[in-house]
This record gives sequence, C-alpha cells and structure tokens, in this order.
Amino acid sequence: MFGFSPDDIHDGFVHVERQILMHKSQLYFGPPKGGKERDAPLPQALAKRILTHQEHFEPIEVTLLWLDPEEPDLAREDRRKVTVRLLVHTGRRGPINRTTWNTKAWKPALAEVGVIPPLPERQPGEKPSRVWEPSREHGFHVLRHAYASVMLEAGESIVSLAKWLGHSDPAFTLRTYTHFMPQAGARGLSAIEAWLTDLG
Repeated sequence: MFGFSPDDIHDGFVHVERQILMHKSQLYFGPPKGGKERDAPLPQALAKRILTHQEHFEPIEVTLLWLDPEEPDLAREDRRKVTVRLLVHTGRRGPINRTTWNTKAWKPALAEVGVIPPLPERQPGEKPSRVWEPSREHGFHVLRHAYASVMLEAGESIVSLAKWLGHSDPAFTLRTYTHFMPQAGARGLSAIEAWLTDLG
C-alpha cells in the first residue's frame, strides 16, 4: 500500500510492482512480496475513493534507491534510483515506514475501537510506552486476508485469487484460505440438487 502510485492503475487493474522496504535503517523501493509483479482488479468504488483522496491530498514524487533482494549488500552508490508518485506519504512529504505507521496509526486505531488492548497507563514521571502487545492476527497484513475472504465468499475461483495475490501455486492459496470458504460445499450441493430436479 505504501508503495502504491495512482500511475499503477491501467484499464481497471492495479499493477503491483513495488513495495517500500526497510534495510539497515534505510527505506528503499523494492519488488513486491515474493518478487512477483501482478495485476489485481480495481473495483470502481475503490477507484472513486482513490480519486477523491487525490483531490484532498495530492500525490507526491518520492525518490528512493531500489533494493534487489538478490543483491542485499550492493553498495548504495551502485543502486539505481526510482522516482514514484506516491498516493500516501508522511506529513513531511516522505515515504511511510510501515513499522512507524503500525505503531503510531494502525495499533492506536485498533485500540480505539476495542479490537486490541490499549497501551498501559503510564505512571507519573514515566515515559509513554509505544510497545504494543504482540497481535499477529490483528496486524496490517490481515487486510490481505480480508480481501481473500471476501473474494472467496463471493465465489471467486482459487486460480484467479492466487494470481491476484501473487501466489505461484493455487494449491498454496487453497491451503491458506480454505477456512474462508464455508459456503463452498453448500453451493455445490445446491447445484447438484438443481440438476437432479431438472432431470426429474
């Protein structure tokens, strides 16, 4: 999300080609998860929200070095620079560090609505804590799982979902998200019942 540019939208799809990575305390652009570029369908409702966001918060150009996972120790001066118009950015017009955003925005929002416990109250003279209880199931990555579950509940195929998520093997997608398919058996049963009814 933090590496997304409005320029990545083409013909109703988002071309996923980069993310923002942290390496040795520096932010870089780098290839998406698994190094797999892909195209994911963009719902019209989300496209409209992106346009509305741009009307209020103009995208800014950000230049970062490119981090190739296959060459993690390449000297900075030997890396290529990449300039991208980012949709979301910091108040200082820079790229967003996902760890900082998780600590200062995502976790406080979850605590505010009661999904996770709030930070412990500090004692007089004590520095405010920014250490949240570990909560993997409520990490930002859960939005990827939410996307998968909505698609599967709607009856989308595992093959299409695997392609959009960047999985090379649809079987992996099936193993990962099969618990999000509670209606799969019911749909099959209904189809067989309808077929048998037509025969009768």
